[in-house]
Amino acid sequence: MRFVCRNFGLSDLPRRGLTPQEAPLEVLLLDIEAELSVWEQGRVVWSEEAFPVAELAYHLALWLQRPAAGYENFELESMQAEEGLIRIVNSDDGWQVGSIYTPDFWTSPVTWDVLVAAIKQFDRSVREGIAAMGIEPTFIPEP
Repeated sequence: MRFVCRNFGLSDLPRRGLTPQEAPLEVLLLDIEAELSVWEQGRVVWSEEAFPVAELAYHLALWLQRPAAGYENFELESMQAEEGLIRIVNSDDGWQVGSIYTPDFWTSPVTWDVLVAAIKQFDRSVREGIAAMGIEPTFIPEP
């Protein structure tokens, strides 16, 4: 299982009349978007265009830093979308990724170590995409 980001962009920042250096944290988190897909066994199993990938990376990093990491589930509490847009839950067989928009879809279960590796790879991808737009990604905590 892996997360893939493509086609990074700034959705509303120019319309707001802000530069990335002037924008407050919450604006950067919402306005830096990309196509996000979840891949499993070489195929796309879930995809969303214009997804707030910076916000997801930010909240996943905070989740991994929590003392209960590895024990509690994750739901993206987005400032612009319904809670549960991305969910990561621990089942009897391992950790699975899903979304409220596709309630019958869950990835195959993976171990905690595999999940953490996928999240860290996603974090690197988001940081690289943000840096390629000329924005320093230091506003996202290290996972």
